[in-house]
Order: sequence, then structure tokens, then C-alpha cells
Amino acid sequence: MTILCVRFQLPPAHEAALPGLLGLLEEFTPVVEALPPDGALADLGGAERYFGRSAAELASVIRVRALALYGVDCAIGAGPGPMLARMALRDARPGVTCAVPEDPEDAVREFLAEKPVVALPGVGTATARTLCEYGLDTLGRVAAAPLSTLQRLVGAKAGRELHEKANGVDRGRVVPNAVSRSLATERPFPRDELDPVRHRGALLSAAEELGARLRAVKKVCRTLTLTVRYADRSATTRSRTLREPTAHSADLTRTAYALYEALGLQRARVRAVVLRVEGLTPAEQASHQLTFDPVDEKARRIEEVADRARAKFGPRAVMPGGLAA
Repeated sequence: MTILCVRFQLPPAHEAALPGLLGLLEEFTPVVEALPPDGALADLGGAERYFGRSAAELASVIRVRALALYGVDCAIGAGPGPMLARMALRDARPGVTCAVPEDPEDAVREFLAEKPVVALPGVGTATARTLCEYGLDTLGRVAAAPLSTLQRLVGAKAGRELHEKANGVDRGRVVPNAVSRSLATERPFPRDELDPVRHRGALLSAAEELGARLRAVKKVCRTLTLTVRYADRSATTRSRTLREPTAHSADLTRTAYALYEALGLQRARVRAVVLRVEGLTPAEQASHQLTFDPVDEKARRIEEVADRARAKFGPRAVMPGGLAA
């Protein structure tokens, strides 16, 4: 048992702690795959040998350190592969690690047998509906079904993968993806805010900060996520994939405004807005569509100059006019 799937119980005020929590996992193993916005996979195969402890014991140490250093509890699933660790996480709760038995193989099949087919990663609603129409509503029944039957129902490739997964065959692996980690920034309001103008001002400020942070580390992002937190402690989250990877503040601002407008909020008492950029890649590897628009090129040159000014004189040396008040 070498794979952990960790979901950190991040309250709103701790969202910025995720990169540090991922770093905590990397103190045990360099093979860490981020699962934004609040999780990760960690391959502890080498760590078990190095520390002389099982994956479940290392999970307890990780939980204690996350609580001690960040005040964040976590739910952890452990298994011999990423798929099984993810499924174990669904049965885990804060303070207790749910582990899938590695030996014997019958123990893995027993763990899976009574679970509904939708619990299997990669099985969507349509596939589950098709399987259930033929009485294959649990993974145990899917595992017992002939491979040829599954292939007739869902296709040759999908049927083979489904048969293997239902029988506990986990061919996945943890792929370190430090470049895909997200950056986030939160703009809380001193009081629950009703004014859409102030909402947009907070989005402008957050987008400007994220753009500057991306350019500082020479990265671009592929996805922007907006979370709006309300006075009743509920929240709404929406994401949008950008037309092209970017670190341009103006593009981030336009997308943030579009996400906000799509929510159709009316007289909403907003407590905070959170912007997160995901899918980070090195800027030199990203392509940029030339527009032949002198206004766009001018804005990008001004942005470069503003970044140099902020680096020399501080983050408030240059800012949009809408934030100057």
C-alpha cells in the first residue's frame, strides 16, 4: 500500500495554505500530484522504506503536521494504486485513514464488491445508466460479468478498462505536476457587501494581483475559477478555460467579470470573492495569438513597465485607476 489520496479540509480563510500543504507532502516524497482545489495524490513507495513506516502510519504523521503547522485537518484514503486510494478517500473522514487492503487480492475485490458502479472513477451517469439497465448496478456484478458482455454494452476499450477496474486492477500512477498548482487570492469585505461595483472592484484587484504573481514566476494559466462566499456561509464556484494560456491581467479581469455576471446575483450579500488560476505552465512554452491590435500590444508593454515599477517601489506603486481611491 503506497498511494495516499489526501483532501485537506480547507476553510475559506485557509485557501492560500494549499501550496504549503503540498510542500508538506513533498517532505515525505517528491512524487506528489496536485488535485486542485484542495487535494493531492502522493506515492509513498520510497518513503515507506526510507522512514520504516507503513503508508497508514505516515498518513497519521501528515495529518498531525497539517494540524500543527496550518490548523487544517484532512481526510486520507490509502491504497495500492491511485484509483483505489481515491475510492478509499470517499469512505474516509477527518481523523481516520481509510485503507484498501493490499493483500490478498480477494480483499480488494471484497472492498469494491458492494459499491455502486458510479463510485468507480471514469464511470459517468450515462455509462452507469446503461449498466444498471442490465442489472450491473454494483462493482461486484460488473467484475463477475463476462468481458465480452461489457464490451458490447460500453465499447471494446471502455469495457476492458471497466472490467479491470472492477476487479481491482489499478494501472494508474502518480504523475508529479508541480507546474499545474494553482495560485489563489481572496478579497474579503469588511461587511457583507451588496454593491456590485465593490464586487467588481474586488475582482479587479484580485485579477491584477494574480497577473503580477504569474508574471513574476514566468508562468501562464489555463483556467480561472471564481468563488463567491455569501453571508449565510454558502458559496458558489464557477470556472472557465481561457482562450489561450495567459498571465495578462486584462484577460484575467475580463474573464473574472464574465464569471461574475454569469452568476446573475441580485442583492446578494457577499462576504468575500476568491480568484484562483490553475493549469500553470512556463510562459516560454505557451503560444500567443498575434492580434495586430496596437492597443493590446501597448497594454502589454505598459504592463511590463508597471511590473518593473512595482518590483522597485512596492505593489501599490502602479495600479488601475479603479483601485486608486
